[in-house]
Amino acid sequence: MFEIWGLIGSKVASLMFIWAMIQSYCPHQVHALIEKFSEKLANFCYPFVEVRFFENIGDYMRTNEAFLYIENYLTSKSTNQAKKLQGEYVRKSLVLKMDERQKFYDEFEGVKFVWSLIKIVPNTNSVSFYPASDKRFYLLTFHRSHRDFVEKSYLNHVLEQGKEIGLSKRQRKLYTNCTGNGEYERGGKWSHVIFEHPSSFETIAMSPKKKKEIVDDLVTFSKAKEYYAKIGKPWKRGYLLYGPPGTGKSSLVAAIANFLKYDIYDIELTNVKNNAELRKLLIGITSKSVVVIEDIDCSLDLTGQRKTDSENDKEKEEKNEEVNQVAAASLQGLQAADKEKNKASQVTLSGLLNFIDGIWSASTGERLIIFTTNYVEKLDQALIRRGRMDMHIELSYCGFDGFKMLAMNYLSIESHPLFETIQRLLEETNMTPADVAENLMPKVAEEDVEASLERLIQALRTSKEEAEMKAKKEAEMKAEKEEGTGEEGSSEKEAEDAEG
Repeated sequence: MFEIWGLIGSKVASLMFIWAMIQSYCPHQVHALIEKFSEKLANFCYPFVEVRFFENIGDYMRTNEAFLYIENYLTSKSTNQAKKLQGEYVRKSLVLKMDERQKFYDEFEGVKFVWSLIKIVPNTNSVSFYPASDKRFYLLTFHRSHRDFVEKSYLNHVLEQGKEIGLSKRQRKLYTNCTGNGEYERGGKWSHVIFEHPSSFETIAMSPKKKKEIVDDLVTFSKAKEYYAKIGKPWKRGYLLYGPPGTGKSSLVAAIANFLKYDIYDIELTNVKNNAELRKLLIGITSKSVVVIEDIDCSLDLTGQRKTDSENDKEKEEKNEEVNQVAAASLQGLQAADKEKNKASQVTLSGLLNFIDGIWSASTGERLIIFTTNYVEKLDQALIRRGRMDMHIELSYCGFDGFKMLAMNYLSIESHPLFETIQRLLEETNMTPADVAENLMPKVAEEDVEASLERLIQALRTSKEEAEMKAKKEAEMKAEKEEGTGEEGSSEKEAEDAEG
């Protein structure tokens, strides 16, 4: 046995030596002829073609939608053949998928194909809290005589079937941008959880007219692929939701995603280091998605308006004074300031504008971009102009229509003798839908409807009294200020008369 292995090793070594001599001393034409003959011999011995479909593609590790469609297609077919499976709980049912290194034999119009899921684990000698991510791909193997059939028919069949299965059975997800280092950061990674928010337009406390406007706009957008292509614009739309805290901005975002059956990508701008990283995140967003930046007025220093020349000159003078003060600071203070600066996000207004409607924003279609804010007047007009934020939706304090919707949801009633009192109080004071809902929610198991309505009435009366007291106090302070200003003016005038 050992003699046989020794003989094989000797023959392989001889062949390697001969090949090295050919590469070194043979003419180029002879070398090319040998390579051509070797390729024909390999094709004769192994007449199969292999196609790889990676999970992530490109320098920015963008999600390969073909991989997702193939996964859906194989999941629907491969569970009867594969011996090793992965189990996932999707939409209240168990789904079995192919495990790595398992083969699935498919047949389409009499032609046979072999699929397998491969995972490449990168070799690394360093120890990191954020390890390098694995690379996965589906490998398709078929005889080379069926190449044209695969390119023209089979792959189209697989992708179309996988897309239909994905739309009917897919589990929608809520994504957020990661904050890790190393490979997680360089790849512009997203992490996700299953999106199961129950909000819908039937449960949103909003006037029926405004609700209908939003729904009509969403339906029109979802069916406008050809229209956007016709007018030469990317298939996307921007919504600006603004109003006081507790008026239902986040719930409306969830209702929109549920209505369209889109995934949500919630971007935390303070975790994005610079414009380049923001662009990487954009590349990783798939179609049929809602991209959300909540409380954008608090996220970054993007709220300043354009300054005039005089304001810029004044700002430069102030900056020069600050530079002189910083120059006199201690070395320790400078190092601490530099360290803090490096931690802060360097995303600029220009970078965010390019994210919304720059060239890179057209990389994927069928996408909604939603900003929410409590203080719309603070935002730069370039950020929220029409064309970027196409629809401005104000979510204000709770009105009577919104209350009736909440009463139906929380108490299952359409009318009650106390509704008239509540309507009058809602017209006289401001209360957010969140506060109204909290007062309507039963506090004990056996609490009746009237107790919940009485609690809301008491809360509205208290809110009204507090608002009146606050307004009275502000009026008194204003009067005192005006009186003080008048006295100062009289004193100055008397002094001028005395000098004269």
